Amino acid sequence: MIKIKVPATTANLGAGFDTFGLALSLYNEFFIEESHRFTIETNPKDRFLENPENNLFIKVLKHIYSRENKKLPPLHIRQITNIPVARGLGSSATAITAGILAGFYLLDKPLTEEEFFDIAYRFEPHPDNLLPSWKGNFITAVKHEKGTVYQQIDFPTDIKAVVLTPEIKLSTQEARQVLPKQIPLEDAVFNIQRASLFISALMNKNYKLLKIAMEDKLHQPYRKKLIPCFDNIVQNGYEEGALGVSISGAGTSIVALATENFENIGKQMLKALNKCKIKGNIYTLNIDKKGAILQTANT
Repeated sequence: MIKIKVPATTANLGAGFDTFGLALSLYNEFFIEESHRFTIETNPKDRFLENPENNLFIKVLKHIYSRENKKLPPLHIRQITNIPVARGLGSSATAITAGILAGFYLLDKPLTEEEFFDIAYRFEPHPDNLLPSWKGNFITAVKHEKGTVYQQIDFPTDIKAVVLTPEIKLSTQEARQVLPKQIPLEDAVFNIQRASLFISALMNKNYKLLKIAMEDKLHQPYRKKLIPCFDNIVQNGYEEGALGVSISGAGTSIVALATENFENIGKQMLKALNKCKIKGNIYTLNIDKKGAILQTANT
């Protein structure tokens, strides 16, 4: 028996478009054991994921075995899905990361970073989601012509993430389609300044600067149109003491960073969403510092 636990992620955090990623204490879990036939069990039950042709975790496993010219043996897979799908919280990254870790463990092969990225990018090209799901904590990532370069930064433990997840699904592809192909120079400068400020504000614990640091002109002005009542949700979050509020990944979730008043921040953000006659869920999450964890029956 193998158990792999992988954290949710929130990417971008405003100005850090396709660069910043943060692991959160909400997890998908994958259990793998030998069996006489191939079966997939899901909790909550999901007939779509129980079809191996649809299941991203299985697709990654099969790809890893095919690289070794081997056939995936019969397994019983049980997936516990706690991370909402298509809400900008890295649910697909958890499946990819878990699939890679499981595949290399089952084949008794050491996993290098080069191999991780080579496989992961075949399924999702976004290191700002993949890296924190694998490594945990806060990541700044750069896709370079010679590979992926990243830095892991220890995120302050006194900050939590209050996440509002509307009952509206939005794929990354849909969210990318609304983005312009070109941007003005002043918008690029705007984001560079704020992304830099975000890092320095965290390092110096000058949290009052996060509201400015999480402003953005590259993606949020376009994507917020896909999230009803977005401006009111953000305003309510700030009025209750949020340090910074942004779209989580491609959306539709919205994340508020805060050091206090978590319950009221969540309630008021949800209240603004409900005024648009849309339901949602609130999660108050810690920063995950460990990333993906693989355990065997003996550990």
